[in-house]
Amino acid sequence: MTTFTRRSLLKTSALAAAGTLATPALLRAQSTELVIGCAGSHTAWMEAIVIPHMKAAIGADILFEGTKSSVNLEKMASNKDAPYLSVVQMDDPVMIQAVEADLLTPISEEAVPNRADLRPDAVHMEGMWCNYVQPWAGVAYNTDFADGVPSWEALWAPEAAGQVIIPSLQNTEGMWTLFVAAMLGSGKPFSEAQYEIDAAFAKLEELKPNLLSVYSTMSQAFNLLEQGEISMLAGNFSSYTLPRKAEGVPVDLAAPKEGIFAMPSGICLVKGGPNPELAAAYVNEMLGAKMQAEIADFASSVPANTTVTAGAVIPEGVQIYSPDWAFVAANRRDWIERFDKLMAL
Repeated sequence: MTTFTRRSLLKTSALAAAGTLATPALLRAQSTELVIGCAGSHTAWMEAIVIPHMKAAIGADILFEGTKSSVNLEKMASNKDAPYLSVVQMDDPVMIQAVEADLLTPISEEAVPNRADLRPDAVHMEGMWCNYVQPWAGVAYNTDFADGVPSWEALWAPEAAGQVIIPSLQNTEGMWTLFVAAMLGSGKPFSEAQYEIDAAFAKLEELKPNLLSVYSTMSQAFNLLEQGEISMLAGNFSSYTLPRKAEGVPVDLAAPKEGIFAMPSGICLVKGGPNPELAAAYVNEMLGAKMQAEIADFASSVPANTTVTAGAVIPEGVQIYSPDWAFVAANRRDWIERFDKLMAL
């Protein structure tokens, strides 16, 4: 006798729903187009893996808009009364702002049964958004110049003058340099140092002689690293650096002794977005074992689905930090203004 659990019934129902979504009769009555907002740095695996899979699995024609999380938030907010995005993949601190602005529809296990297989810490605010992969962030470096970056202090070393690029605070990965500066400047552990913002900015001011520039578009900065125009790129992540290393580019990602950071890659349903059933099917696929494994392997990231063993090898012997994102969300606008003024001087 076959025994059915609630989870198996949900998955069976989801597969049936996905099959229905792909049937010609329904596709004639409803557009198969989904507009997805995502990070520009995810373009490679979105085009190589996700878009073909979604066409084959659920019959969706994906229009991919790659940009920064803050820009995706602006798009959702400015089009709140008539959304055109159906799904957005962006970082946790921006997700908090999206929730506060009432821009999201919760991801339920009924609509997205693969949510049940995620790690508990990958589901936020009762399903308002989920993390689908989690790269780790450290210091990317050019291997023609160094064998590694043992400490974040290397960014401040006199011999690194003009050889460093850091992200703007408009980019989520910019937060890592800010928090490292807080730790180094205050001498406190991360749990306390993340709130020592004055110490962080004082330490960032000391970094300015070593900076070639501050980036808002990561790919351009990474090109300079690959070409040897700089030696270190702060706050970069495994989903970008390690695939380039695997392709033979002279770069690597260091896990400095003070610690590394967990990049919060989230996925959400846009409230009132077009094709809500198809959008839920897309999210379900993104959280399912096949997509989780393929994305994690391609992007050297840690999958959120507990049934999957794939992706990045987390460096051993270093602390992995995740900040107080509510504190970040509440203060980020002021920090960006302060950072921009500091770097303009």
